[in-house]
Amino acid sequence: MKIGLDIMGGDFAPEAAVLGAIASYQVLSPDQKLVLIGDKEVALKVIADNNFDAGCFEYVHTTEVIGMAEHPTKAIAQKPESSIGIGFKLLKEGQIDSFASAGNTGAMLVGAMFSVKAIAGVIRPAIAGIVPKLIGGCGIILDVGANADCKPDALVQFGILGSLMAESLYHIDDPKVGLINIGEEKEKGNLLCQATYPLMAENKQFNFVGNIEGRDLFTDQADVFVCDGFTGNVILKLAENFYDITLEKGMRDEFFDRFNYEQYGGSPILGVNAPVIIGHGISNPEAIKSMILLSKNTVESGLIEKIKQAFL
Repeated sequence: MKIGLDIMGGDFAPEAAVLGAIASYQVLSPDQKLVLIGDKEVALKVIADNNFDAGCFEYVHTTEVIGMAEHPTKAIAQKPESSIGIGFKLLKEGQIDSFASAGNTGAMLVGAMFSVKAIAGVIRPAIAGIVPKLIGGCGIILDVGANADCKPDALVQFGILGSLMAESLYHIDDPKVGLINIGEEKEKGNLLCQATYPLMAENKQFNFVGNIEGRDLFTDQADVFVCDGFTGNVILKLAENFYDITLEKGMRDEFFDRFNYEQYGGSPILGVNAPVIIGHGISNPEAIKSMILLSKNTVESGLIEKIKQAFL
């Protein structure tokens, strides 16, 4: 297995990315190799400064970077030699088995769609996020930002994608899928939710449990929470802030500690033909390590192939 890592993406790159790669090395098996994509000279300096063996990684050198504020489509088209551009080229050619970056989220989405492309039958690939549960374990929420506006059939597909992820990566048997809404009754909600509910209820590819209100997000009422990307992004960023607030207030709580993004490392783009992981822009070495492990687990789980089979 070869895991591609963009070491130029993120607010603290490349040092944080290289340190995260070093930290992850101990938990990878000998047949799992990290491919660092970015400025090789800088990477080697960080590695030397930390008394690590540079021969443990493979390197693809480039100094070109897609900045966080750049227009995603233009940047992908105009900067094929950027770390993100090269990463997707390697992924498309099969030279790496997965690609992860804490860089420009839009560029990662566009790059995935232009290179490995959406799986046949998938209307809109989605970004999945993780939410902790009060009873332990976690739930999956999608979409959290890839599609601000959605049609009902896309939300139904998110239910399929999220259910397969819950089974494959988190070993949840027959995951319960809920539709995020403003009430439990099936007639509640905006036009999108009202139209989506009967379609999800009819679908036999997942275990639909009905509408889920915001107050139920951290309970065992569902394992997969489906919504449009606008709603999901607002929820996810609000949830991430819980951890920061507890730290500012001097509080330590096991449940709120599980809101720390470092534990999850990144979010997979579900519905494309290869494992692509998007990391948080503020990723530190611990978050990068978690992102690498998520890449490894996604490849090992066979999630992409399972999604392809579901959409035949």
